[in-house]
Amino acid sequence: MNPLMTVDAIAAEVPDGCRLALPVDYAGVAMAVTRPLIRRAPRDLYLIGVPTAGLQFDMLIGAGLVRTVETSAVSLGEAGGAPCFMRAVANGTLALRDSTCPAIHAGLMAAQKGAPFTTLRGLIGTDVLKHRDDWRVLDNPFANEPDPVVAIPALNPDIAIFHAPMADREGNVWIGRRRELAAMAYASKRTYVTVERIVETSLLADELTAAGVLPALYVEGIAHVPRGALPYGLWGEYPPDTAALIRYAQMARTPEGFAAWMAEGERA
Repeated sequence: MNPLMTVDAIAAEVPDGCRLALPVDYAGVAMAVTRPLIRRAPRDLYLIGVPTAGLQFDMLIGAGLVRTVETSAVSLGEAGGAPCFMRAVANGTLALRDSTCPAIHAGLMAAQKGAPFTTLRGLIGTDVLKHRDDWRVLDNPFANEPDPVVAIPALNPDIAIFHAPMADREGNVWIGRRRELAAMAYASKRTYVTVERIVETSLLADELTAAGVLPALYVEGIAHVPRGALPYGLWGEYPPDTAALIRYAQMARTPEGFAAWMAEGERA
């Protein structure tokens, strides 16, 4: 099977109500898929930030595509808060399932292993528990005295989408040390990746790259999109366009500003 496809084809795979996992800004955000996804306009998306989220989340929320977000934070980092996200929460148009970084990773780990849940101890005593009626405090059955832990249900995304430095023509993707990308792929039903380049030799056959490869077994499709993470940077490839992120943060403070920013991108 030829794994190569376009960003429009990737966007077309995202249905209404999709549980969509997207990575933290420094790990490899497939920004090139964002506008095609907005043009296609699937509705009632359930976004999962692994473990936090930023511009891609904010754009999808601003476009009115999102019903629920589950993550530990949504922000634009140095550029400030995520304006569309904050506006939607304030207006009550977005369901927020507050989480923590360890809880997001724990839920993905349970899904990877086919387990219904896993446990975390660090949530005991926090206010996060007040906002998550799907988390359960259990007593450790192996302890000889009371020992509460929190049961975190498996987090099973329908689709994961991210950006990486390279892939080969067999569909293997090099993610290096970014193991959160592997966790997303292992837990998700399908994974689509945009990459900077396609190499002709097998990444699994090279001792220097093999350890950092996400095997093609976990990859449904790949799109070749040089600089496809911009305005975010990509580790080892290029820095973020900080000026563009700041400009977005300023323009998107109002619905009209967000619409103008989107229109500028469509004309570019």
